Amino acid sequence: MESDTVAIIGPQTSVMAHVISHIANELQVPLLSFSATDPTLSSLQYPFFVRTTQSDLFQMAAVAQIVEYYEWREVIAIYVDDDQGRNGIAALADKLAERRCKISYKAPMKAEPTRDDIRDVLFKVLLTESRIFVLHTYAKSGLDVLDMAHYLGMMGSEYVWIATDWLSTILDTNSPLPPETMDQIQGLLTLRMYTPDSDPKRKFVSRWGNLTKGSFGLNSYGLYAYDTVWLLARAINTFFEKGGNISFSNDSRLNEIGGRSLHLDAMSIFNGGKLLLKSILGTNMTGLTGPVQFTSGRSLVHPAYEVINVIGTMRRVGYWSNYSGLSIERPERLYTRPPNNSVSNQKLYPVIWPGQITQKPRGWGFEKKQLRIGVPNRVSYREFISYEGGDSFKGYCIDVFFAALPLLPYQINFKLIPFGDGRNNPSCTDLVRLINTGEYDAAIGDIAIITNRTRMVDFTQPYIESGLVVVAPVRTLNSNAWAFLRPFTPMMWAVTAGFFLVVGAVVWILEHRINDDFRGSPKKQIVTILWFSFSTWFFAHRENTVSTLGRLVLILWLFVVLIINSSYTASLTSILTVQKLSSPVKGIESLRESDDPIGYQMGSFARNYLTEKLNIHSSRLVPLNSAEAYAKALKDGPRKGGVAAVVDERAYLELFLSTRCEFTIVGQEFTKSGWGFAFPRDSPLAVDMSTAILKLSENGELQRIHDKWLMRSACSSQDTKLEVDRLQLKSFWGLFLICGVACLLALIIYFMQIVCQFYRYYSDFSETSSGQSSRTGRIQKFLSFVNEKEEVIMSRSKRGSDRHIEEGASMNGVQRRHMDASSNENGSLQVI
Repeated sequence: MESDTVAIIGPQTSVMAHVISHIANELQVPLLSFSATDPTLSSLQYPFFVRTTQSDLFQMAAVAQIVEYYEWREVIAIYVDDDQGRNGIAALADKLAERRCKISYKAPMKAEPTRDDIRDVLFKVLLTESRIFVLHTYAKSGLDVLDMAHYLGMMGSEYVWIATDWLSTILDTNSPLPPETMDQIQGLLTLRMYTPDSDPKRKFVSRWGNLTKGSFGLNSYGLYAYDTVWLLARAINTFFEKGGNISFSNDSRLNEIGGRSLHLDAMSIFNGGKLLLKSILGTNMTGLTGPVQFTSGRSLVHPAYEVINVIGTMRRVGYWSNYSGLSIERPERLYTRPPNNSVSNQKLYPVIWPGQITQKPRGWGFEKKQLRIGVPNRVSYREFISYEGGDSFKGYCIDVFFAALPLLPYQINFKLIPFGDGRNNPSCTDLVRLINTGEYDAAIGDIAIITNRTRMVDFTQPYIESGLVVVAPVRTLNSNAWAFLRPFTPMMWAVTAGFFLVVGAVVWILEHRINDDFRGSPKKQIVTILWFSFSTWFFAHRENTVSTLGRLVLILWLFVVLIINSSYTASLTSILTVQKLSSPVKGIESLRESDDPIGYQMGSFARNYLTEKLNIHSSRLVPLNSAEAYAKALKDGPRKGGVAAVVDERAYLELFLSTRCEFTIVGQEFTKSGWGFAFPRDSPLAVDMSTAILKLSENGELQRIHDKWLMRSACSSQDTKLEVDRLQLKSFWGLFLICGVACLLALIIYFMQIVCQFYRYYSDFSETSSGQSSRTGRIQKFLSFVNEKEEVIMSRSKRGSDRHIEEGASMNGVQRRHMDASSNENGSLQVI
């Protein structure tokens, strides 16, 4: 570069491109590379670097989508530990993370590894669980890795190898490879940069074959190299058309550095470098590789790859494009349609995998690794888990695990390790946390599936349901002479009796003026009200209701009585025929409202739930370590240093209650959960074990194991029912409200009618009254009016009207006779 340079084509490796890009930046000389695929060669750090091929960013996006397409979740990356290898794998990790996948293990190698180096790396890889390998390296070292993998038996039917485009480059360039080499790479997947078919491409490939006589094939990088030369030629032409000229100037900083051997002072800055760079990035042409045009991020438009399955030679199973993902159609056809990256739209042809199988490998292997499985070393309830010493465990949970193992599609090598000191029940949350840290590979046992644990590990399908419940002491309620009062609470009795009297009084008021059954002496009327009121309880009232308002009130009241009577009968029947248990604790809500101590199982998640979710103070919580401690604390009660109730999981308490009849579960189950086996996040064992547990449930084996360990002789008291709350006013207040409103409205309407009648009657007889018009007299007259029977008032009103008519008629006759007499006198005078 001591001579004047306007542009550089190359280098072929990303490592060298990093070095030369610094020089290109200093001299402002565009650097065009058709093979440096390192995605970190960005335009921000290296503004004069122009990549004229596809970036590894897109290649790793294709690999990640292939991994997702086959529903694998973890891969192992084997790569050369240089700029291209490290940065390419970093891009792969990012693309996998976007699809909720990950690199479970990174296996770096030297740039030129020996056979021993490769063997050491693959030995470490064999200790991992994943069988999906992404090989991102150079041609020679890549073939050496595959040769050693074949030697170590890592090319079997359970393995998947995905090689980046270095493998397709070798197959295109040096085909055919030796037969022993081809045998080692059968079933692999690899990628090749996609270049659309065209007449110029076919002609160029034909000329290349004639030139090389078939001794050296043409790969995709060769086509991009050809287009790079033409791209630069067109850019230089544009450069001159825009008035650019070739001129250079000295770099003062290089002169200051000096250096006799490097001759840095001989280098000069290209004054037209920025204009030429702009011309390169603005070029729009069609080359052998298709459209050559740059995006705003300086990437070539329409990045795409062929997905190759190495069977025989190379077999294309589909395409990947940044436009629509995986497809069996050529990318240029997809560009004419709207982009569709949905999972359902992704498609590849069937692949023949290593071992000549067509079934998709599961991607995991546990046979060669001994899994460390933690098992809680319980002190109480050993029917679930019992550690017998050494590697021996017994119990319900252990039998479920061993019954599920034969149903897995593979065998696993494992060792059960007790967790806990053997003196206290261990915390299953601590056990799960150790899976997350890598100390254990799994955990089996009575591990409840709760929220904070699911954030750390994956659980299987629950194999037993077990939510939190409350157990409290109970006593048997026997019938006594006053049992008939127990269906209703005192308040309910009082309100019911009050409404009987109120309704009786309202009906009496409405019927008193028109119904002879509700008239008579005061004593008789009081007796009538009481008799009518309480006889409606048995629908035995004899008095007929005549008024419309009275009938309406009575119909509503009889409906209320029907409901109350039916409820009372049902409750009393239950009290007298079914044995009842009574407990001062009604459930978790009554415990929250009280200040009594509450017991819980040591090591259980119940403590955190009670304090964090239900806000129960920790001072009220008493840890208990065995079923015997449960029984003693419940019998002693809060007054003797015991507990009012115990909160624990239903599975434990059902076993506890099977032989202790003086206690029972009160209230409802207030959490819903179950027990499952725990595995690391995204472990396929969790899915396969869940499937095995479902099969155990379907074929009845799970129930058989449950009956073997957890079925005990039941107490006779388990057939009894816990005393339910008595019928309270809140269950019937709606009925009472309707009846009360109806009574009130009837009284208002009745009162308005009485007032109207009174004023009409009063106006008719005001003239004949004794002249007393004081307020007291008016009130007395109104009360006597209300008490008087309506028929009497109506007849009196009628007689008064007739008398007025007769008086009016006689008055008219007198007046008429007087007029006649006057007229006769006048006639006599005229005659005289």
